[in-house]
Amino acid sequence: MLTEFLTARLLTNRFCDRSLAYGEAQRAILSLAGAAQANHVISRWDGYAPTPLRSLPSVAVACGVAEVLYKDEGHRFALKSFKALGGAYAVERLVAQHGSDGLTVTCATDGNHGRAVAWGARRAGIRAVIYIHEGVSQGRADAIARFGADVRREGAHYDDSVRASAAAAAANGWSIISDTSWPGYEETPKAVMQGYAVLAMEVEAQGGRPTHVFVQGGVGGLAAGVLSYRWEKFGAARPVMTVVEPDKADCLYESAMAGQLRTATGNLNTVMAGLACGEPSLLAWELLGIGADAFMSIPDEAAIATMRDLAAIGVIGGESGVAGLAGFRIAAANPAMRGALGLTAGSRVLVYGTEGATDPAVYRALVGKSPEDVTP
Repeated sequence: MLTEFLTARLLTNRFCDRSLAYGEAQRAILSLAGAAQANHVISRWDGYAPTPLRSLPSVAVACGVAEVLYKDEGHRFALKSFKALGGAYAVERLVAQHGSDGLTVTCATDGNHGRAVAWGARRAGIRAVIYIHEGVSQGRADAIARFGADVRREGAHYDDSVRASAAAAAANGWSIISDTSWPGYEETPKAVMQGYAVLAMEVEAQGGRPTHVFVQGGVGGLAAGVLSYRWEKFGAARPVMTVVEPDKADCLYESAMAGQLRTATGNLNTVMAGLACGEPSLLAWELLGIGADAFMSIPDEAAIATMRDLAAIGVIGGESGVAGLAGFRIAAANPAMRGALGLTAGSRVLVYGTEGATDPAVYRALVGKSPEDVTP
């Protein structure tokens, strides 16, 4: 229980109407049909297997709920991250549509998305140029380069790298594979987010029937992907979804407060590097702004404590990957938050562990032991 993190904030979404049907406007962004197509493609890749859906009974008891399920993306292909489902799928879609001759793809990344795009480019036999900012660890930069990508460091923050990648693409005729969208750039981010919906499909096939979902924010692509699947399929009976972000990079929380797109007011200098995004994805916000039930903003210390507590029970969670679980633990310990979200002794909670130890050196520094030392 994370009772000490009193700086965490919860905002219920006053613009969410759970009776609202998932209509044509929403299906034009993401759909069950699109999710099925993504699943058809991805499930046929070499090495594909659904990632584990782990039950965490000790966490459930400590938090006063019936069940806590942890979707462990540390086992996703060779990338140790859910991002493989998005970036690599979008690359494959692009190559299928336009061919591979002379094709170069580019993107900005905090680490995991760039690794997925580089991996997808290597699979397709095309060139990748990946932009990272000064806060991305050298370990993550090296991991991207190992897939044959040209890695370029530019800008202080993720949003700077997005602009650098876009400018280079315009100047050189490259194709952008971004997990964020902006006016005039929408089709590829749709493919990225549609790939993320495979996570929700896997959970369902694995028997997960959550009443509540806590999911990481970032630009909003993952949250939109898993929300879209459950909203279209289950409507008002879908689980209560809370989007969790670092308090130094809470662009979705700020947008929810304003009722429209807003840039994060924090300095983006968060240990949750994969969530250090200052500007929401336009398409993701069109779904989250009316479909997500709540937004949370949490301090770095909560993520670090959650990493260490997971390690103690034999689960490896990266610093960005545990944000949803950290948010849930805080909410479970706070009576007002429990009430606002309807958390009870009968609640079944799903969290997405979106990365493993994607940089072993960073993991060791934060947890105090290496990934190899964490055993179930």
